[in-house]
Amino acid sequence: MSRTWKIVLGLGLVVVAAGLWAFQPWKAFTRSSVDEALPVAVVSEAPQTAEAPAGTPQPAEAPATPVEEAKTGPKDLATGEFVSQEHDTSGKARVVDLGDGNRVLRLEGFSTSDGPDVHVWLSDATAGGEWGKYDDGAVVKLGKIKATDGNQNYAIPAGAQLTGLRSVVIWCDRFNVAFGSAPLAL
Repeated sequence: MSRTWKIVLGLGLVVVAAGLWAFQPWKAFTRSSVDEALPVAVVSEAPQTAEAPAGTPQPAEAPATPVEEAKTGPKDLATGEFVSQEHDTSGKARVVDLGDGNRVLRLEGFSTSDGPDVHVWLSDATAGGEWGKYDDGAVVKLGKIKATDGNQNYAIPAGAQLTGLRSVVIWCDRFNVAFGSAPLAL
């Protein structure tokens, strides 16, 4: 084999390897699932005090602290059904206030395609339509997708401003496309 052919073969292998890395074509045939329960609010107990000996005067009862007050349960702040965009995507999205100051995005009955570098975002763009619009505005990035199917939770950062966000989007960062999105009125 001549030197020229070795160079061409070597470059060809580099191009094939780069293409495999970028497109990860095997992911068109892979699925994964997760079934997470909705998180529950963490309520800490008020500290226990030692009992005073009999006959000792008892102090007046102090007003309840916020920790001792009854917590409200989970409450939906917004819900929406997924619509397909670049890939078939279905299920329900819920933004849930857990009642303890924490919020989560919950995907229920969720299903989408696998792909390289797929993430979950909250976006100020409307759901559906042109899939390239999501990286132009405000987004709250919640992390890589946990699985292609199932029920999954994504913690929303405590300082995240939700006002004005209008959708959740399943976003392929490698190719800048939306697999699917769901409307959320926050």
